[in-house]
Amino acid sequence: MASSIFQFRSCTVAVIGAGPGGLVAARELRRENHNVVVFELQDQVGGTWVYHPSVDTDPLGSDPSRTIVHSSSLYSSLRTNLPREIMGFRDYPFLSTGLAHRDSRRFPGHREVLLFLNDFTAEFRLTDLIRFETEVVYTGLGEDGKWRVRSRRGNDEEEVEEIFDAVVVCNGHHTQPRIPQIHGIDAWPGKQMHSRSYRIPEPFRDQTVILIGDAASAHDISRDISQVAKEVHVASRSAKHYLFGKQPGYDNMWLHPMIESVHRDGTVTFQDGSRVLADVIIHCTGYEYHFPFLDTDGLVTVDDNRVGPLYKHIFPPALAPWLSFVGLPWMAPLFTVFELQSQWIAGLLSGRIGLPSQEEMMKDVEAFYSSLEASGTPKRYTHKLGDYEFEYIDWVVAACGLPRIEGWIKKMYHATFDNKEVRPETYRDEWEDEDLVLEAQKDLRSDIFHRGLP
Repeated sequence: MASSIFQFRSCTVAVIGAGPGGLVAARELRRENHNVVVFELQDQVGGTWVYHPSVDTDPLGSDPSRTIVHSSSLYSSLRTNLPREIMGFRDYPFLSTGLAHRDSRRFPGHREVLLFLNDFTAEFRLTDLIRFETEVVYTGLGEDGKWRVRSRRGNDEEEVEEIFDAVVVCNGHHTQPRIPQIHGIDAWPGKQMHSRSYRIPEPFRDQTVILIGDAASAHDISRDISQVAKEVHVASRSAKHYLFGKQPGYDNMWLHPMIESVHRDGTVTFQDGSRVLADVIIHCTGYEYHFPFLDTDGLVTVDDNRVGPLYKHIFPPALAPWLSFVGLPWMAPLFTVFELQSQWIAGLLSGRIGLPSQEEMMKDVEAFYSSLEASGTPKRYTHKLGDYEFEYIDWVVAACGLPRIEGWIKKMYHATFDNKEVRPETYRDEWEDEDLVLEAQKDLRSDIFHRGLP
């Protein structure tokens, strides 16, 4: 909701993380004349889009003392599962550059996304705002209502404390693996790992591999490994029963219901009673939200992967707008979500936009949680936008007083998933929404022309 009369504020703001969410947050905050410092653990921007061949010392990710490779949860062959037309920002689209060393495909590889984020950083001169190789070790609210942020650079033991009016948490959620409980797993002799530690298929040559999961990573990694593995078995919680069995186009891949139990002799039993003698289990089971640096005195908690209470997935009502989160939602055109969340936060901090009262926000949060419970949605899916992704986007757009999202974006988003259902193996290279592609390119290039961007 926009205020007709307001007193402009310029705040000091700490942004934690320089992935896509942190970068666009920094840009929007500076556009509203806030003073911004971005803390980034790595030596470059990009967050989860920075690929590195090394992996955590514990490939399962369950050892809290493990050495963590913060820069990467990507596998070498990863390509985007959304087309580039809906992966950019509203005023900085992800168009093909046409340069020989760049990936011009509509669904490019991960390196092209990182290069796009570097282009974005350079275009909006964000580098000067970022403190690279700097870890935030503590963020908490002082008695004076200001935020204390303690950080250390590189391997330095010395911590530096600074005071900020507001903190925007953009640390991503692809570091702490989520591992399901499996009956008998402690005695199972095979190797386990999380998809975060998968890079290339070669280590699985001639092995029998089981993947748990039915989202994008399980789909991609199972296809990748099938090139070299003896057998690949995918355990899915949500697949229709008529899809179980050997998969079309493969002579070494099977789809199963979920795992029932595992055994000392190496066998894995699925819920339909079928059994496989396996060498490896790869958990493609997602991640836990993890904020080890954040102290809110219990006002914000993570309970079964629900970060809350949060108004519209962003603001803790008791701390709004001085603490906010960018990038918690999933199953949506995420760069658009990051951008709109950031615009809302920046406008609220400046006083240009108003918030409901704490009581009104809590009522909204409680009503949202009640609706999830009534629909049987597990708590861990609280931040899954899914079927209401554009309802959420339209709401934030209206709260910011911005023009509505272009119609072709919604159509293209849904067309992509429809196409994946029809062409699960080739949807990134074959599609039937060429009319939407042409509309998007005309619209995006027209916007660039009017803005005078290269």
